Amino acid sequence: MAEAAPAAEAAPTEAGRSAVASPKPPSTGAPKSTRNTRNTPNNPATRIAAPPRPESPPKPPPAFAPAAVPPRPSRSPSRRAPDARAAAGAGPATGPARSAPAWDDGLIARRVNEPAEDEVPVEEPEPVEAYVPIGGPYGSELRGRLEALRELVGLSRTRLDGKTLAEAGRVLDEAAARQRLSARHTVVAIAGASGSGKSTLFNALAGTHISETGLRRPTTAAPIACSWTDGAAGLLDRLGLPGRLRRRPLPTDPNAEALQGLVLVDLPDLDSAVVEHRRQADRVLALVDAVVWVVDPEKYADAVLHERYLRPLAGHAEVTFVVLNQVDRLPGDAADQVLDDLRRLLDEDGMALGEHGEPGATVVSLSALTGQGVGELRDLLSRFVQERGAPERRVAADLDAAAAGLRPVYVADGRTGLDERAREAFTDRLAAAVGAAAAGEAAEREWRRNAGRACGTPWLRLWRWYERIRIPGRESPLPTPPPEEEVTARQRVEQAVRLVAEEAATGLPAPWAQAVREAAVRGAEGLPQALDELAVRAELERGTSPRPAWWPAAVLVQAAMTLVQIVGGLWLAGQIVGVLQPGLLVPALVMLAGIVGGPLVEWACGVAARGPGRRYGQEAERRLREAAAGCGRAKVLDPVAAELLRYREVREQYVAVRGGGAGVRAGVS
Repeated sequence: MAEAAPAAEAAPTEAGRSAVASPKPPSTGAPKSTRNTRNTPNNPATRIAAPPRPESPPKPPPAFAPAAVPPRPSRSPSRRAPDARAAAGAGPATGPARSAPAWDDGLIARRVNEPAEDEVPVEEPEPVEAYVPIGGPYGSELRGRLEALRELVGLSRTRLDGKTLAEAGRVLDEAAARQRLSARHTVVAIAGASGSGKSTLFNALAGTHISETGLRRPTTAAPIACSWTDGAAGLLDRLGLPGRLRRRPLPTDPNAEALQGLVLVDLPDLDSAVVEHRRQADRVLALVDAVVWVVDPEKYADAVLHERYLRPLAGHAEVTFVVLNQVDRLPGDAADQVLDDLRRLLDEDGMALGEHGEPGATVVSLSALTGQGVGELRDLLSRFVQERGAPERRVAADLDAAAAGLRPVYVADGRTGLDERAREAFTDRLAAAVGAAAAGEAAEREWRRNAGRACGTPWLRLWRWYERIRIPGRESPLPTPPPEEEVTARQRVEQAVRLVAEEAATGLPAPWAQAVREAAVRGAEGLPQALDELAVRAELERGTSPRPAWWPAAVLVQAAMTLVQIVGGLWLAGQIVGVLQPGLLVPALVMLAGIVGGPLVEWACGVAARGPGRRYGQEAERRLREAAAGCGRAKVLDPVAAELLRYREVREQYVAVRGGGAGVRAGVS
C-alpha cells in the first residue's frame, strides 16, 4: 500500500492545482503516511485515498480521519458545519479560491485524544486517590492536648531555651503534617539489627522479592517502601523516599486484599557500620505510624536495640510489634523459652505487652524464610490497619514522650509561691531599712516635748527661752546620717529583696526560679532611693504634732498656779515690809501651793500625754511602714507575683498536655 501511494497521488496533481486553491504546492518527495498528514479541508492528501494492494487486505481508516470521527455536538453552528461535511465525505469545492474554514478546536482535540493508526492505545492511569486529612478522626482529647502544648510552648518561649522546646515543637509540626495526609493508610516500618531477617520478612509480607537479601552486611542501604493501595504518595514524600524506592505488590497476590491501606517500609540496619544507614533509619522511625521490630535468637537481647530504641519508645507500645524471627533454627521448645525471655526484657524496658485484651505491644514468633507464623502477623497487621487508629496513637505517644521530657522544667518540688508570713517578713525588713520604728519613736518624743512645752511652768518656759538665746541652734534638726548608715540601709534593702526572692523561688524548676530572681533584682534597682524619698515625704507630711483638746485647760491651770505663786509672794512680801498685818503662815502656804502646783500640773500633763504620744508615734510608724510596704510591693512583690502567676498558667497547660486527670494534677502539684 505504501508503494502505490506515489502513483495515485501524482495523477491528479495538476487537476488538484487547478481546482483547489491550496496554500502550498503538493509534495513531490518521498510518500508520507496519512497519519502524519494534516487533516484540513484544503489538503488534497486528505481527499484522495490510495487504492489498496491486491495482496494485502485493506486497512481500516485512520482513527483521526473524518469518516471515523463520530459526530459530537459543538458549541456553535460555525463549528458544526465543517464537521458535518467531513463526516459525509464531501469533496473539495471547485471554482474560485475559498478561504479555509475556521480552526476546529473540537476536531483537533479529538485527533489528539484518539490513538493513531499504528499506535498502541495507552491506558490512562487511574485517578490518584485524594489525600483525606485526619483532622476529624483526631479525638477531642488529643486535639485539646495538642492545643495545650501549643499554648505551653508559646508561654514558655521567653523563659526556656529553644533546645528545651525543640521536641515539643517537632511533635506539633509532625502532628500537623500527619493530619494533612491520607487517613486511609497506615505507615509501618520494619526495623531491626543486621542479620535479623527484616528484608526477608518484608518480601514475605509483600508476596514478591522487593528488598535485597543476602549474607553481605549491610544489605539494605536505603529505606524501600511497598504500598498496597494508591494515595500514599504524600506519606512517602514525607518520609523522603524517591520514586525508585517505591514498590507495589503483585496484582496476583492472594493476600493483597487483606493488607489494603498498608504502607510497609523496610529500613536499613539499626547497628549498621555505615553511619548514614543508621541516620536514615532513625529519621524514618520518627515519622512512621507503627514499627515492627524484628529480632533473631542470637541478638534479641542486644543492648543497642533495648537501650537506644525499645526503652525510650516504651510509651509507644500500642503501635509496636516485636517479632522473633528465625524460630526454625531453634530446636524443640527453645523458641518458647526465647520468646518468654524476650517478653521479660520488654517488661524490664517498661514496655506494656498487649496480653489478655489489654493495650500494649504485640509479640509474635515466626520464620520469614519458611513462612511459619507469617500469616498470623499478616492478620494482625490487617486488623491493625483496618482500625485506622495508628496515626492518632502515634501522635498521642509522641505527645506523652514530649511531656515526660518537659516535666523537670514545669513540675515543682512541693508548694510554691509567697505566703503571708513571707510577705510580712519582707515588709518588716523594708520598714527596718527605712527606719519606721525610729521615726515613730521620734514622733512620740516630739509629742511629749510639745506637751511639756505647752503645760510647763512659765519659769521653766522662760528658762528654755533663755537657753535658746544663749546657745543658738541647740534645737536644730538632727544631722543627716553618715555614709556608713546609708550603706547599711542599702544593704538591708538588698538583703530583704534577696531573701524574698529565694523564698518565692523555693521549689520552682530552675528556669522559673531564675526568672523570679531576675524579676526581684530588676525591681530592687531603685528601691533604696524610693524608700529614702518616702521617709522625707513622711517627715514633711507629719509637720507639727496636733494639740489635744485638754491642753488649753492645762495651760489655764498652770497659769492659775503661777498666779497663786505671785499672790502668795506679794502677800508675804507685804507682811515682811509691814504693809500688811503679820501672819506668815497663810501667805507662805498660798505661795507654796503655787510653787508646788505648777510642777505638779506639768507632771500630770506629762503622764496624760504618754498615751496619746505613744499612739501618735505608732501612727507615724504605721504610715511609714505602709508606704515602704507599698513601694516594695510595687517594685518587687508584684513582678515576682507575675512570674509566679505565669508559672501557674504554664503548669496548668502542662497538666492539660499530660492528660489533665486527678493523678496527673497530684503529680505536678
